[in-house]
Amino acid sequence: MMQRALELARAAAHAGEVPVGAVIYRGDEIISEAANDREATRDPAGHAELVALRRAGERLGRWRLHDCRMAVTLEPCPMCAGALVNARLGGLVFAAFDPKAGAVGTLYDIPQDVRLNHRLPCAGGLLAPEASGLLRSFFASRRHSRSCAPDK
Repeated sequence: MMQRALELARAAAHAGEVPVGAVIYRGDEIISEAANDREATRDPAGHAELVALRRAGERLGRWRLHDCRMAVTLEPCPMCAGALVNARLGGLVFAAFDPKAGAVGTLYDIPQDVRLNHRLPCAGGLLAPEASGLLRSFFASRRHSRSCAPDK
């Protein structure tokens, strides 16, 4: 599932979006999938995780996703980690750790916070070199494009 999430992240990068892909699955069945779409939709909540959660709820006809897991290419931020908890997701695996906004163990550990009403098993680092490389390349390209832009 992480390979599919990486494919979605690559497609997002080609579309000018931050390259993050997410897949929600149950066993071997993909329930929903998404990539970041904030630029295209102008939606501040257009993170891959949130879009995939929304699609999974629509497809299954329910908001409780206790029997589903998510594979995502970047450690979720606080907004997404909170949504995963609130969706009662059954588990999470992510690729790259996020030192600037990671909320699944790096800066915060929202899915394991005992003050919340649900906790979910999480594991990070699966295919991290591929995901990290994709993100580094994307942001390096953006910095290069900005530095080469003519002054106005």
